[in-house]
Amino acid sequence: MKSFKKKILALASLLSLAVAAQADINVGVTLSATGPAASLGIPEKNTIALMPKTIAGQKINYVVLDDASDTTAAVSNTRKLIADSKVDVVLGSTVTPASLAMIDVASEAKVPMISMAASARIVEPMDDKRKWIFKTPQNDIMMSLAIAEHMGKTGVKTVGFIGFSDAYGEGWFQEFTKAAELKGLKIIANERFGRTDTSVTGQVLKLMSAKPDAILVAGSGTPAALPQKTLKERGYAGKMYQTHGVANADFLRVGGKDVEGTFLPAGPVLVAEQLPTSNPVRKSAQAYIAAYEAAHGKNSVSTFGAHAWDAGLLMAAAVPVALKTAQPGTPEFRAALRDALEKIHELPGAHGIFTMSPTDHLGLDQRGRVMVKIENGTWKYQP
Repeated sequence: MKSFKKKILALASLLSLAVAAQADINVGVTLSATGPAASLGIPEKNTIALMPKTIAGQKINYVVLDDASDTTAAVSNTRKLIADSKVDVVLGSTVTPASLAMIDVASEAKVPMISMAASARIVEPMDDKRKWIFKTPQNDIMMSLAIAEHMGKTGVKTVGFIGFSDAYGEGWFQEFTKAAELKGLKIIANERFGRTDTSVTGQVLKLMSAKPDAILVAGSGTPAALPQKTLKERGYAGKMYQTHGVANADFLRVGGKDVEGTFLPAGPVLVAEQLPTSNPVRKSAQAYIAAYEAAHGKNSVSTFGAHAWDAGLLMAAAVPVALKTAQPGTPEFRAALRDALEKIHELPGAHGIFTMSPTDHLGLDQRGRVMVKIENGTWKYQP
């Protein structure tokens, strides 16, 4: 009898452990820790390690995979996270092409996804697929307008454009074209280059022959330095602009003196200490900076890690709400999590204040952008 009771107790213990495991919230992450976008993905990966291990009393398990900046790998990772790890939410990926490719996988499985890539096409136009997709980086049109406004104020009339030969570059060209038209700017040259290209001499010669007042490089990470360095070598003396895709220390390191004087839009976290105390994002941005620098040293923060931080904040805000109606590991919980994300209101993040809606799965307004200038190898806030 005693032996039988021991077996019953052992079985009960195992069942208890199984129930406890089912109660965990599994978070799947795919990001670009290697490859051309590694300078973006590494701070994101570092930030995932800073995220809470429990939310509302529930243990959080993070399953982090590297997609090596490759679209096919990102899709494969997403399938693996959903099928094998049974994740309740997917965070990622780092770059636009990968995130766009992941939409079908996440929506088909009805698993909410929070992208850390920029293109508005990740969440627009809203449809049955994109209702499962959210993102944290500012939309291209927000940043395009900031650039166009700055160009107009500084006397720029004509612009040359060179962007990545993928969804990121094309998305930026489309949005900047709209912004340029609104501000009376004329785009007189339009070129493309690959993320892994080692020479852009041909494109640069075409840009320079058009003699634009300013040139906008629509790239991200360290590869975006190549056109600007080549322009500098060839003697281009006009104004230079980059997108928020280069807002990290690696770009400054690779670009060196060739990127001095460059203007770009960025999230407030990049210059949080320089913002006026009245800025509504200053406090929440500094909270991320403090957490990251405590782990990785002073001046180690980049805007890309902050996109991951904001994804974590969105998740942390939605989980307690979803837990009121369903248990983790179930389709009902994933649906409840999606619904809760969509109802987030005035949530302070590192990059802005998030207010989601059924038609807006970014939720940022103009409080989520500033203009900065590269001066003496660092970022200078432009009031």
